[in-house]
Amino acid sequence: MRSPPPRPTARLDVPRTIGRLLLGAFLLFAGISHLTFARAAFRAQVPPWLPFSPDAVVVASGLVEIALGAALIALPRFRVVIGVVVAAFFVAIFPGNVSQFVNRVDAFGLNSDVERGVRLLFQPLLVLWALWCTGAWRANGR
Repeated sequence: MRSPPPRPTARLDVPRTIGRLLLGAFLLFAGISHLTFARAAFRAQVPPWLPFSPDAVVVASGLVEIALGAALIALPRFRVVIGVVVAAFFVAIFPGNVSQFVNRVDAFGLNSDVERGVRLLFQPLLVLWALWCTGAWRANGR
């Protein structure tokens, strides 16, 4: 009995793996920064209409980012599910970016409407990155 030929897409998995590991590292760094040196800047992004303390939101989102980043790195077997969760997380935090833009809050060196507006354009790219590098996009038939 012969073994099946190697998958022709195996080489395509290397860029996805690198992308997944980079996204995991990015989320770990962002999560740690939520809890340490960038805490005030992240508080500035919390929409005023949320019924929670801005600090509690920043701490909670930082812990979620750390967990998601670690999962992307350490649990490749579950990458598709984790990718969907990471993409959903990026969608869930988007109102904070919109709030920063609408309320003209300076944070993270974004001190103009143009800079804050350009940042809004990058959030969908993060969603796509999460879906692409984990194979979640491909797993859903796209």
